[in-house]
Amino acid sequence: MSTTTVAPDGAGTETPPPSNPNGDAKVRIGDRIFRGMSATSSSLVLVMMAAIAFFLVTRAIGALSVNEANFLTYSQWSPDGDPSMFGIAALAFHTLVTSIIAMVLAVPIAVGIALFITFYAPKKLAATLAYLVDILAAVPSIVYGLWGVFFLAPQMTGLTLWLDKYFGWTVIFAYRPENIPNNKSDFTAGIVLAIMILPIVAALAREVFNQVPRTNIEAAYALGATRWEMIRMAVLPFGRPGIVSASILGLGRALGETMAVAYILSAAYDVNVHITESGGITFASNIALKFGEAGDTGTGALIASGMVLFLITLIVNSIAQAILRRGMVKD
Repeated sequence: MSTTTVAPDGAGTETPPPSNPNGDAKVRIGDRIFRGMSATSSSLVLVMMAAIAFFLVTRAIGALSVNEANFLTYSQWSPDGDPSMFGIAALAFHTLVTSIIAMVLAVPIAVGIALFITFYAPKKLAATLAYLVDILAAVPSIVYGLWGVFFLAPQMTGLTLWLDKYFGWTVIFAYRPENIPNNKSDFTAGIVLAIMILPIVAALAREVFNQVPRTNIEAAYALGATRWEMIRMAVLPFGRPGIVSASILGLGRALGETMAVAYILSAAYDVNVHITESGGITFASNIALKFGEAGDTGTGALIASGMVLFLITLIVNSIAQAILRRGMVKD
């Protein structure tokens, strides 16, 4: 309890309460323990990343040392042949193409869904839609793969021919008639991946939009803004870092997806810029399909391809962090 003393000039001065040495010691010990636990947890993440990188490098060196082809530019995959020749050109190409298609389709729709649920839909409808979106995130990837093979792919012929007719001049949508029209293409795989990552991006974006300060929204309305102007001026600038983070998380899911892509794509080790034509294989699907039959060199080659996928993921996340920091500095 503090006490008040009267100075000679009549002014009152407040004397602080006596300190509790035992209590302060307990607080300091608790802070030290918590700081130590937090530092240990942070360090553990770095140790795990370093351990994964060390494992990938050490297991891949043997296969890379006997590879007779350029690992980065060669597209075929024959690590257990004589001579051993394998490369990641086709794997990297189809992995990036399917992921880009998924992001282009999923992110705008997911952000639109999040905005509608947060600011436009009535409460009961918003709760129902949010529940349905969350259910989509819980569907196993193999179910999406089966749906893509047996339902989506057969329905893609009309869209493929329409894109070829009106956008074939772009080359990427051109469909050469000599190809078998089974639609097991990068485009079909990208659509399935978009459906898979959409609920992740939408759910995270919705949580970010719910954190927008109410004062920002009310200030925009007070200035005479419409609902869309309020979203453009108050919501989207605030939620931009969260949208970027959600998109990167969805991209990571798309880059590493295995079974759904393995079911849809017809394995072909070539770089084909016509995304509506059949063929293609990604890093993850190649590892899943080839691991059971791979020899010692083949296993090392697959681990080497996994190392490249690991590096791509790190680079993508680093770029996203740089974009976020640059945006925050400008703000």
